[in-house]
Amino acid sequence: MLYNEDCIDCLKRIKSYSIDMIFADPPYFLSNDGLTIHSGRIVSVNKGEWDKRRNYQNINEFTKNWLSESFRVLKRSATIWVTGTSHNIFDVYNIMKKTGFKIINIIIWHKLDPPPLIYKNKFKFSYEFIIWAKKGKDHFFNYQYTYMLNNEEMHDVWNLPAVSMKEKIYGKHPTQKPECLLERIILSCTKENDVILDPFMGSGTTCVVAKKFNRAYIGIEKEREYFEIVQKRIIKVR
Repeated sequence: MLYNEDCIDCLKRIKSYSIDMIFADPPYFLSNDGLTIHSGRIVSVNKGEWDKRRNYQNINEFTKNWLSESFRVLKRSATIWVTGTSHNIFDVYNIMKKTGFKIINIIIWHKLDPPPLIYKNKFKFSYEFIIWAKKGKDHFFNYQYTYMLNNEEMHDVWNLPAVSMKEKIYGKHPTQKPECLLERIILSCTKENDVILDPFMGSGTTCVVAKKFNRAYIGIEKEREYFEIVQKRIIKVR
């Protein structure tokens, strides 16, 4: 199921204890009129109005609201994954713990192809955080799947590329996540027919991967432009 609306409004209508996993890629609030390099060109870091701090009356209240609703809809043995950078992840971490989530791991997604620096006065940014947390005492982890990927116990630093061009053929989202990342997440902690929820769906990578691996999915996206990209992507999945 796909919804083109505000995530908090939509989450409030979802039944309690009905979701097996949540993947959330909330705004990082990086849109500060700065510059970056993309495809060899200097471009603005601005992602959209949804990523600007000035458009939120209270960012911590916003985070608390969507995390509280996420906690409510998750089953007792379910887990949640939340992405971020240093701009937002520490606030998210603190609010998650106050909400009742229990942290399992903090994954470092090391990007194999990060953009170069414009100003040569610091180390290159090449990673994002992903918090993995559970609602209750128990949770499912497919240890065998993760072990078989490299014939060893998987570390909490994942070396994975950014989004390939073939994943953007129906349109581009400025913070689109690669399918390889969601495949690893979904297969490591869910089973076939589990229900996966993405409250900040973007261009729909979570739902695309969920459908590929026979999981049910619920995606919520406020921006109509990106919602239409999801519709085009999801219909092509067999």
